[in-house]
Amino acid sequence: MQDEVEASVPRLAEAAIADDIGLLLAKLHAAGSVLNNRTLAAFELRERSYSVLRLACSGLEPTQRELADFLSLDPSQIVALVDELEGRGLVTREQGRTDRRQKIVLATPEGASVHAAAEAAVAASEAETLSALAPSETVTLRSLLRKALWSGAA
Repeated sequence: MQDEVEASVPRLAEAAIADDIGLLLAKLHAAGSVLNNRTLAAFELRERSYSVLRLACSGLEPTQRELADFLSLDPSQIVALVDELEGRGLVTREQGRTDRRQKIVLATPEGASVHAAAEAAVAASEAETLSALAPSETVTLRSLLRKALWSGAA
C-alpha cells in the first residue's frame, strides 16, 4: 500500500516548491475544480455559477457587489453569472432593502431545488477530492483555511 502511495506522488514533489502553500492550494483547487465542474455539469452549472446560486440560497440576501467581493470576481463577471442564472429562472434580482440602488440576488423556488440537488453532489465531489484525509483532518483543514482568510473578521 505504501508503495502505491509513493508511486502516485510525482518525482517533482521532492522539490522545495512542493512545500509552498500557494502551490499546494492552487493544485488542490485545480483538482477540486475539475471534479466539481464535472459534477455540476449534470445541473448545467459550473463552480462560479454554483457559488452565486449557493449564496443566493443562503438567506443573507447578497448584493451583486457583495458577491463580487466575496468570490473575488470582477463585478462584470457577477453580472454575467446572475444574467445566466436569471435566464434559467434560478435567481431573481430585487432592489436592496436598505439601499434601493443596490440589487440583491435571491434564489427562486426552482433555484432552491437545483441548489439542493447540486449541493449534495458537490459534497460527494469534495469528499472525493479530500479522500486522503481523515474526517477530523478535513474539519481541521476547513477551520485553518477559514482562519487564514477571515481571522479578525467580525
